[in-house]
Amino acid sequence: MKPSPPAIEHPMCHDHSLVFLKKREVEVPCEACKESIDGPSYSCLECIHVYFHLDCVHLSKEMYHPCHPSHPLEVAEESEKSCYFCAAQPKVLYHCSICNFSVCFGCTKHPPPLVVEDPKTHKHPLSLFASQISFTCNRCGTERNDPKPYICVKCNFVVHGNCIGFPRVININRHDHRISFTYHPGRRGTHCGFCWGDVSQYYGAYVCSVCPDYTVHSQCAVNIDVWNGVDLEGTPERSEDIAPFKVVGHNLIRHFSHSKHTLRLLEDIVNIHDVYECIRCDACVSPVGFGPPIYACGDSGCLFLLHEKCANFPIKKRLVFRTAPYMLECGDDAAIYCQMCGMLCDGFKYTSQGVTPRHCVDVHCSSLPEPFVHSVHSHSLLDYRTTNIVCRACKRLPNDNMLGCYACNFCLCLYCATLPEKILHMCSDDEHPLTLYYGEMSNCTSWCGVCESELDPSNWLYTCSECGVALHVQCAFGDFSRLKPGRIYNFGERDYKVVLNSGNTRPFCSHCHSRCKAPFILRDKSKDNGYICSLSCLSIGLGIRQCIHLFTFMFFKFFFSSCLGIKFG
Repeated sequence: MKPSPPAIEHPMCHDHSLVFLKKREVEVPCEACKESIDGPSYSCLECIHVYFHLDCVHLSKEMYHPCHPSHPLEVAEESEKSCYFCAAQPKVLYHCSICNFSVCFGCTKHPPPLVVEDPKTHKHPLSLFASQISFTCNRCGTERNDPKPYICVKCNFVVHGNCIGFPRVININRHDHRISFTYHPGRRGTHCGFCWGDVSQYYGAYVCSVCPDYTVHSQCAVNIDVWNGVDLEGTPERSEDIAPFKVVGHNLIRHFSHSKHTLRLLEDIVNIHDVYECIRCDACVSPVGFGPPIYACGDSGCLFLLHEKCANFPIKKRLVFRTAPYMLECGDDAAIYCQMCGMLCDGFKYTSQGVTPRHCVDVHCSSLPEPFVHSVHSHSLLDYRTTNIVCRACKRLPNDNMLGCYACNFCLCLYCATLPEKILHMCSDDEHPLTLYYGEMSNCTSWCGVCESELDPSNWLYTCSECGVALHVQCAFGDFSRLKPGRIYNFGERDYKVVLNSGNTRPFCSHCHSRCKAPFILRDKSKDNGYICSLSCLSIGLGIRQCIHLFTFMFFKFFFSSCLGIKFG
């Protein structure tokens, strides 16, 4: 790099000679750009406190720009104008008062190209149109007043500068098939698969060749949270068998997770209150439920069960949480921490591929569709990335991912969004299911049937309209409801068994010394009466007591797994 000269006799930016100075102890503003100088500079010995950046010293007070050759541009201070090319608003820039054209110092040094040749965008060369115009971009279909429009006069084609070079073929995390760019989507899907806004048939968009109704806005498809940045044009698409099972007979399948036995479809399921909590799906670890068909192992003595819906989970799937694909995993008999809802989970899970560290999502969160329709809100809910907004149901601050309505600023955490509408609970009478109420007034009691504390009718709760029983959501499930009853898990080199808390007398927790209230608790295999009622009490037993008072319950789950490096299973 050529060293800066010790002096400049006739600078373009100033009327006097300038001398080179090494770094000053106190920052001073540059006379040209008005930004602070933190490093070597040039100074005027005749004027007091006049300094220039090394780059700014060569700027003239007046110049001609190749993108605006008709009039000279003059330095304008405190103009509150934006650079035509980069939209920056510096304190000082070059300006043409006749055309109201402005350009910052940076863009005078590195101006955009006057002509761009990009066959992916257009078959003819595109010329920069350096004038303020309002137009609809042929590529993305938006009417943004972009500072760098490029045009083809022959074809009446105009495109934003940052829309040039869009990829032709991509994968996005909202769809399982590749999507391709076209300037003529035609009468396909009327709504974008990402933002669910209207899609015009007359401007460019991405479409799926497999799904005739699937369309995505051009700008939405290349969003950093949607696309992984890889252009797949010219890359052959591999055919993958992602079917989770094979049909081997009438109502008979052989599932990849239980290939040693055949599973039979059972359509008429009767819920028995006493064993409701113990008969669980091996995929989602939820009770068999209220009537949906299940697949059951036909081998005598094998208790493997799958909800029909869970049996159809694809082996490979794309989820909105990451741009990498996810693979369905099962059979490791270990608890995982779902990084979306903050729950300890067993059963099937989806793990991200090709990224480190791996991202694990349980099947409750991974099966949420987008848009998500919930009876608590009149609008469909989308993946919602924001901070400092609490879940409308549990009033807690979740992690990054939520489901929300952008129009109403309504949000649900993924745990609350996946709560079942009906459950059976030991506190209710036989055959009386509890229904989830969304902060509505009901004829239920004012006290929780589990913890016996007062209920807030504005919060979500489970109630029975016939017998009046009501429960907090947390009391209805606890922290271990997504672990398999009877299974032994290892936490911190100690073995704990998941047991049903259904006795006439509730045991005392070994750490908080309160009665265990949740339907499922942990029993320490090394102690006769060593019970754990919650995840926070489990953490105390592992020697991290100080965390209890520092974090909210939901954030603590994240801290427990990710920050402290505790291995589950």
